[in-house]
Amino acid sequence: MERTNSGWGSGLLGVIIFSGSLPATRVAVADFSPLFLTSARAVIAALLGALFLFALRQKRPERGDFISLALVALGVVVGFPLLTALALQHISAAHSIVFIGLLPLATAIFGVMRGGERPKTAFWLFSVAGAATVAGFALYGSARGTLTGDLLMIAAIIVCGLGYAEGAALSRRLGGWQVISWALLLSLPVLAAIAVATMPGTWNGIGIPAWIGLAYVSVFSMMVGFIFWYRGLARGGIAGVGQLQLLQPFFGFVLAAVLLGEPIAWTMIASAMIVVICVAGAKRFA
Repeated sequence: MERTNSGWGSGLLGVIIFSGSLPATRVAVADFSPLFLTSARAVIAALLGALFLFALRQKRPERGDFISLALVALGVVVGFPLLTALALQHISAAHSIVFIGLLPLATAIFGVMRGGERPKTAFWLFSVAGAATVAGFALYGSARGTLTGDLLMIAAIIVCGLGYAEGAALSRRLGGWQVISWALLLSLPVLAAIAVATMPGTWNGIGIPAWIGLAYVSVFSMMVGFIFWYRGLARGGIAGVGQLQLLQPFFGFVLAAVLLGEPIAWTMIASAMIVVICVAGAKRFA
């Protein structure tokens, strides 16, 4: 029980950190191309990860681990950041939350397929109810999306769910921060080449908000958040802890209210309360 609760605590910290990812990406793609943003954030995080790996003399992954690490890199290092950056050129950050509400369900499905977990039937009912609540709340308050943006977000959710589940299963042996660090290091040569090739022709027109967005998604979204997230998934269960992602949109809105002075609607409070109940039910039956 103590191990499980520790996992849920770590997962919650990861979700809080991730809650700023989409707004930061939205700001950054105003001045950076999606390809440069995706590759640059991974390169910066990979250099930090390499520093920790070699400074702390971590054991290298076994040969059989590289397929799993490649899937992690494909899902959370390249796939999700690139696809969401492309999608946010066609849809608003608010509309993207419709799809983020489906990420816990995708993570749970891949947790069954790749992590060998077997949640109870009641878990799936709470999971679907939570996803429907988040999606309904986002649809109520956002503009309509576009077909291109929606398809890109669906693809992002699929590859991210796979990357989360694969990385969590591997974290049980290697450790959470080690998994994301090795995945970043594995993809470094390719992403470094892409970063150089897509580098802006001039840096003069890039505003401070875009630099802050790049810094946030590089250090926090790509590295620090995963330290807590993979640890939480590995200790608390992929399917169960993954449901904490249902709270991510609401943390993002609270962050916007505190930093930007945006109002908090009653629908957000009501939806958040329903989601908390769904997350608690999912924890009970996971």
